Amino acid sequence: MPIKTELLQHSLELLSPLGPLRSRRMFGGHGIDVDGLFIAIIAFDQLYLKADAQTREQFLAAGCAPFQYERKGKLASLNYFVAPEEAMESPALMERWGRLALAAALRARAEKAQTQPKATAKKRPPSRK
Repeated sequence: MPIKTELLQHSLELLSPLGPLRSRRMFGGHGIDVDGLFIAIIAFDQLYLKADAQTREQFLAAGCAPFQYERKGKLASLNYFVAPEEAMESPALMERWGRLALAAALRARAEKAQTQPKATAKKRPPSRK
């Protein structure tokens, strides 16, 4: 599923009000992040935005389809939804949806931090002089 460079550049432009963006190739598509938080993916010639339990209904109400793919002969999905069609035409319209994706990514990071055990610092032996 090779990605169209125009879609990537257009998506980066649309999401630019969110802050400094980075994109990187992944799984035949691209991931887009802001400050290390993945907020979007581009796959199957579509921009998908991150969602979670708090934002999923807003995406569904806007008619956005979830990201789905076949895995081991079964349909699998991720918490990403196609960006609303009208938002693909304007950074001003996309900003609301991008902020929802960023908020979902922030909540996911906070949840992950709470569930992972804290790393303990290794003590160094005293230095000898």
